[in-house]
Amino acid sequence: MNIDFDNIYDHIIPINDFGLKWRFTEEQYDILPDQHIDQLKPLDKEAAKFLLDYITINDLHKDQPFKKDFFRTINYISILEGNEKEIKKWLYQRGLPFDKTVFLSWNQTDAIIVPWKLLIKYFDSFFYSGSDDLTIIDESLNWALLFSHWDVIFYGTNNEFKSNQAFTDFDYID
Repeated sequence: MNIDFDNIYDHIIPINDFGLKWRFTEEQYDILPDQHIDQLKPLDKEAAKFLLDYITINDLHKDQPFKKDFFRTINYISILEGNEKEIKKWLYQRGLPFDKTVFLSWNQTDAIIVPWKLLIKYFDSFFYSGSDDLTIIDESLNWALLFSHWDVIFYGTNNEFKSNQAFTDFDYID
């Protein structure tokens, strides 16, 4: 059976079987509340490979950070010591609905599905500065994020992009 976005949810595995679970369940990294752990949908190796293949087949990262002319607009933010709140605000301003489902791909064996809201709240658990490259997409590929190992987050979009300036000090709970 071929994996696609119609059946990818059939490839969710328990968090305990996820190779990167330590990011969310171990004290020296981060311990997410159970209500948030329950919203993480780790994927099996076949689905992780599907996501990486989808990104690769579409040449998303042919050029850094994204294939030339793939997106109409690209902007970025640097990851600096102590600017976590600024990054959360910047992510929020991308204008995606909090309940939007996004697909995170680290490599051919590690991928997860999460609500956009949790990515904003725990971005620094999903991405470790200086060591990871993390691509975040939805099935449309009308936008993408690249958390790059050189401590920059890139956002590309084909949509008419206007930064959502309505940010306040959201708690990002639930």
